[in-house]
Amino acid sequence: MADDFDPVALVVDWLDACRNRDLVTLLDLYADDAMAECRCGEVKLSEGRAELESYWRPRLDALAPTAFGLEEITPTTDGVVLDYLSHEGQPVRIAFSFTRDGKIRATHCMPVAELQERAADELLVPSHALRPD
Repeated sequence: MADDFDPVALVVDWLDACRNRDLVTLLDLYADDAMAECRCGEVKLSEGRAELESYWRPRLDALAPTAFGLEEITPTTDGVVLDYLSHEGQPVRIAFSFTRDGKIRATHCMPVAELQERAADELLVPSHALRPD
């Protein structure tokens, strides 16, 4: 990574660009060959600047009043995980990974409610496992 690269600051810049509906600044934060995977509704995969622009333009044009509110930001060994309010004002978790020169390489997002459901499902023990043989 670049010596002066702060991944948390870059994610805050990403949020600010989204809040400000600044598509040019937002796209400049991504690497030229960046990829975004969105699992909020129908799974959407966008690669490269043109597809990212097509993905973000309608979302920035129709913001809810609470859009892009920061819930929690967590640095990880692989990048940054951000919990925020989507353009619709819904809780979303997004994981960012970065290039060596401090650009967003990839993002993967999913509604927080779906993550919570998955975690709860993983904790459930099938009833047959509790019965003695």
